[in-house]
Amino acid sequence: MHDPSGNPVLRNARRIVVKVGSSLVTNEGRGLDAIAIGQWCEQLAALIKDGREVIMVSSGAIAEGMKRLGWSVRPKAIHELQAAAAVGQMGLVQMYETKLRENGIGSAQVLLTHADLADRERYLNARSTLLTLLQLGVVPVINENDTVVNDEIKFGDNDTLGALVANLVEADALIILTDQKGLYTADPRKDPAAKFVHEAKAGDTTLEAMAGGAGSSIGRGGMITKILAAKRAAGSGASTVIAWGREPEALIRLTRGEAIGTLLVAQTQKIQARKQWMADHLQLRGSVTVDLGAATMVRDSGKSLLPIGMTGVQGDFSRGDVIAVKDADGTEIARGLANYSSSEARLICRKVSSEFEKLLGYTGESEMVHRTNLILSR
Repeated sequence: MHDPSGNPVLRNARRIVVKVGSSLVTNEGRGLDAIAIGQWCEQLAALIKDGREVIMVSSGAIAEGMKRLGWSVRPKAIHELQAAAAVGQMGLVQMYETKLRENGIGSAQVLLTHADLADRERYLNARSTLLTLLQLGVVPVINENDTVVNDEIKFGDNDTLGALVANLVEADALIILTDQKGLYTADPRKDPAAKFVHEAKAGDTTLEAMAGGAGSSIGRGGMITKILAAKRAAGSGASTVIAWGREPEALIRLTRGEAIGTLLVAQTQKIQARKQWMADHLQLRGSVTVDLGAATMVRDSGKSLLPIGMTGVQGDFSRGDVIAVKDADGTEIARGLANYSSSEARLICRKVSSEFEKLLGYTGESEMVHRTNLILSR
């Protein structure tokens, strides 16, 4: 018998990304399921009232668009699929807005592409926006921007997008709600000996062999895309749960530590994963030199780096690039993601934030490198 006490991973998760698939959102393609979406929104509101931050990644735009356009068969032409997505997205976001507002929670529509998360500046912009929305207690409802990209339409479901968003905001957990109970050792529809997998390590290669079959006919992703998404989410320290979306109160029960679905545990701690990523995988584009006061604040107090503490700027870098922070002796004390380009940094060196608008023509962040994007050097 599996331990019903569950795992503390979900119980302790403060920032959670929830992903729901097309077949659940649209009730197997029959149109938006207002009751199901209402129940998820009610649970999201309860999690926020419990002090958690939640992001919803929702499929369903194409399926809803097909219904609104009177199409019973999913078209193959990319431009028709993109048109269906544009029509369906209207209904999808209206439904979430209505249901969240009924529960006293605000919502925001965010359409992302993989290119947004690959480009350093757009990555930083998306991250800043989502973190601001979470601070405001608003639920970002994210979908892939199907009207301008082909990735999701051609290759898979929003499972990958859910994992990328978990990486982006450094979520503690990714919950993938699907039309299956979780992962089995084989396809239970074909193999009566198939056993349910309650818990495993995210990234375990044997999971991919188990999940080889296709999923439902409404969406494009099968269990394999969910296994790969869990592996990707684990890269930034987020554990993943794959669970049945129609399980009553699934989100609330999971965050109470109840064992529902399949839990794929990340093997790396969140902070460790981010430090490793910034320290090892990103090329330095330049550096800034700081005075003793700023060096002490960054190194000893873990504070953000403010431009007033900068004495010099070296190299040619853009917003979102990784730069080194050096003390007066030229020793690297930290590195992080720059909020300003090198040319802008030179203008705001030794300046207080109230002067930024006059110097730059706009008001940006008050920090050169925010503490959440800063890691101390070894």
